[in-house]
Amino acid sequence: MAETVTPSGTSGSLLASLDPLLRNWLPRQRWFAGKGRPVTGFTPVSVTQLLPADGRLGLYHLLLRVHQPDVPGAPPHPGDCYQLLIGVREALPPRLAPALIGHVQEGPLAGRTVYEALHDPRPAEVLLEALRSQARIGGLRFERDPRQEIRPGLVARLMTAEQSNSSVVYGDTFILKLLRRVVPGVNPDLEIPLALAREGCPRVPPPTGWLHADTAGEPYVLAVLQPFVSGASDGWELALSELAKGGDFTAEARALGRATAEVHTGLARALPTVTLGRARAALLVDGMTERLAAAVQAVPALRPYARGLRSAYTALADLADEGRTWTAQRVHGDLHLGQCLRSPSGDWSLIDFEGEPARPLAERRQPQPPVRDIAGMLRSFDYAAHSAVPPAPDWADICRAAYCSGYAAAAGRDPRADPVLLRAYETDKAVYEVVYEARNRPDWLPVPLSAIRRLAASDPT
Repeated sequence: MAETVTPSGTSGSLLASLDPLLRNWLPRQRWFAGKGRPVTGFTPVSVTQLLPADGRLGLYHLLLRVHQPDVPGAPPHPGDCYQLLIGVREALPPRLAPALIGHVQEGPLAGRTVYEALHDPRPAEVLLEALRSQARIGGLRFERDPRQEIRPGLVARLMTAEQSNSSVVYGDTFILKLLRRVVPGVNPDLEIPLALAREGCPRVPPPTGWLHADTAGEPYVLAVLQPFVSGASDGWELALSELAKGGDFTAEARALGRATAEVHTGLARALPTVTLGRARAALLVDGMTERLAAAVQAVPALRPYARGLRSAYTALADLADEGRTWTAQRVHGDLHLGQCLRSPSGDWSLIDFEGEPARPLAERRQPQPPVRDIAGMLRSFDYAAHSAVPPAPDWADICRAAYCSGYAAAAGRDPRADPVLLRAYETDKAVYEVVYEARNRPDWLPVPLSAIRRLAASDPT
């Protein structure tokens, strides 16, 4: 892939000098997806100088393809592409010590210190100013909605509770989500909020600005700026807080169901829908069945339940064979309590429409039945209930029912009225959770396994 040369023309030697530092630093970042395998090299996708490195503060924007050994049994992989913002200083002040990448020994930055620039307010403010002025720097394009004002001088701070991406808040007015692992194409984290903004849907903060790049003819969405919901409560933390004090979450769950339905209604108006008939349902069932088979191989604890779980998928296929159809549309794709914010006024918003980052972009953009999102939220209530001491399964049941009732009140249809479809999607989500917990958090494995036992034994027909 072609490289966007920096203004100084030193990108090759720059990357050579950063190579040993990045090999050590990248795998330690929580947003790095290739943990457990060594980094064997880098291929530059683009390298852009945002601030000259010969001053007190330098700043580079990098898109790097990271090479690692292939996973045994998996097809060859070209390497993931990551977005980095590299700051350059003579020495780091103590407040930036956690951002240290390393000290450069050779090349154009020899003798300088490089660090993760988002920890530093000044480089982060450079990004906001570029969005405000709609700058064009190298292959980078900073765009914004001209109807929304971006005031200069907003102080930046990095949010620390991040997973697969990084976020910077500007003066409690805006939040910039910087995507870390990027792929070319239309990213739903920008596409869907823009579509909902055109529909006037108030449940999703409308994009104020966005950063994208066109590199070797391939478009990349790199960051999205949206209004910051000041004083908002994260749905997951709010649920855990209510559980801890024995509070009632029923009204919140019902309101969250209404908000979800409003988003789905807006998406059905804004973007194309399709009919899920026999052929499309067969592809859906095949995918679920394949994921189950792979999960059973990976997690032996699933084997006693495999037959019962498969029945959730065959029941869906049987309905399709009988001529049943469903409407598929664009959805959130990874909905759970942590993707929802409640404002101080009590209104709920949905955020983070990227979908499951591990899945291919084309798959994340496919129309799907709205019940996929509903199943994700129902599983999230279950997780919250099992996080309590002692676990509170009755709390989960009450919240699940309230959420579905709220959804039905706003959408005009109750997801529980289609139990076969709902069971299939809940089963698929629980199977995914079992594999994730077995690999990453074995202590949490009993949570999805309890759902697996229920789903394997249930017969909604």
